[in-house]
Amino acid sequence: MIFSIIIISLIGTFAHFLYDLTNHNRVVGLFAAVNESTWEHIKIALTPTFLWSLYDGFLYGSSSNYFLAKLLSLLVLIIVIPLIFYTYKFFLKRSILVIDIALFYVSIILSQMTFYYIIDMEYLGFMVSYLSCIGLFILFGFYMILTLLPIKSFLFKDPISNKYGFSGHTEMFPEKDNGVNNSKEL
Repeated sequence: MIFSIIIISLIGTFAHFLYDLTNHNRVVGLFAAVNESTWEHIKIALTPTFLWSLYDGFLYGSSSNYFLAKLLSLLVLIIVIPLIFYTYKFFLKRSILVIDIALFYVSIILSQMTFYYIIDMEYLGFMVSYLSCIGLFILFGFYMILTLLPIKSFLFKDPISNKYGFSGHTEMFPEKDNGVNNSKEL
């Protein structure tokens, strides 16, 4: 479990910067943070957890609870990050970078603890495994779709540019806005 937490944390941290490092490559943007929205921070926790499935699937894929464990571990990330972020932000009236960073790592720890707890449970039945497998495909589909077509919601809105998805940081790099210069004169 500790090894998985370390690897997922390292890949997730790298994914925060990868889109900029690749000169805003849109394929990379499907898996890396393209702006500073809450969704993009959820995504950089989901990406390495999905990738880790290549490894833990090999080790635990024959476990009858594997699909349920993987699905619930991913759902923990999707729920914990915004829940804690918006709760503390509500009380403090602002976000604090150190807390945001700690929240990212705490969510990964909780996610992996959930995975290993469920893997060790008694078999919950074929239908639970089957529905969990379908749930994983649906979740992965939404993961891709919401990156390409973000919902006009606070979760997807970049707090710096007030834009959504790939166009989130175009003010910082107006020449990279798909050939269109959207810079504003003051």
